[in-house]
Parts: sequence; C-alpha cells; structure tokens
Amino acid sequence: MPEETTDYKRLIEAALFMSPSAMGLSEISNATGIASPGMIEKMVNELIVEYDQRDTALKIMTISGKYMFSLKDPYVSKVSSLAKGPDISRGALRVLAYIGKNEEVLQSTLVKYFGTSTYDYIKELTEKEFIESKKYKRSKKILTTPKFA
Repeated sequence: MPEETTDYKRLIEAALFMSPSAMGLSEISNATGIASPGMIEKMVNELIVEYDQRDTALKIMTISGKYMFSLKDPYVSKVSSLAKGPDISRGALRVLAYIGKNEEVLQSTLVKYFGTSTYDYIKELTEKEFIESKKYKRSKKILTTPKFA
C-alpha cells in the first residue's frame, strides 16, 4: 500500500476517533481534506475490517450510513459507568428545542411556559454558547447561535 494512502487512512481513523458523534462521508471529507467519497468509504471499510481483526476493545460501527468508534460488546458493560453524562441538563434541552422551533422567542414567554427555572436554563445555554439574548423592551429576545445550527 502506498505511504500516502496509509496516511489518509490514519487521518480518517483520527477524525473518527476525535469526533463526538457519527460522521458521514462528507463530514469525513471536510475534516480530512480527502475529496473522493469513494476513497473515503473504501478506507473506512478497510479500517472496520482491521479493527474487527485486531485484539482490541475498539470497533468502528456504521449507523445510518455514518461511522463512529465504539466499544466491542464484552467491554461496554464493564466501563459504561465512566461515560460522561449529557452536556446540557434535560430542562435546558427542552427550552433549547422550543427556542430552536420558535426563533426569536421572548424570555418572558419562555418563563410563562417553563416556569422560573427558565432563567437558570437560559444562563446555562448562554454559557455554552447555544443561545444569545438581546434586550427587547422590558424583556429579552432569545436567539440561537451558529453553534446550535
């Protein structure tokens, strides 16, 4: 195998390893700079076979045409307690979903629907840069940021 192809395969491997979620061919292309989807797919399939044959706890799995690293079955139950919990609280996620569906929502409207804990959720979402607020009359307009999109 030519050295350049091996380097590309290792680059794809690194991208899959670092990605927090499953990656499609176009996402892998953007992350690695490899333009050919066919070449990417061929190399990912080669990596899948390599990981299946290796004596390792890792595997590359396919989910709806996207790829991601995961653990082989016997290891999942033994180390699942180490997995990090969600980055956003459940209440903040509900508020964010509402904001995403109804762009430019007034903070006062959110408080009416979700209660006074909305202020904490808005603070959490603002700190994590999913939303921003702009002064509007006696309330604030809440908008999503490019990070949310």
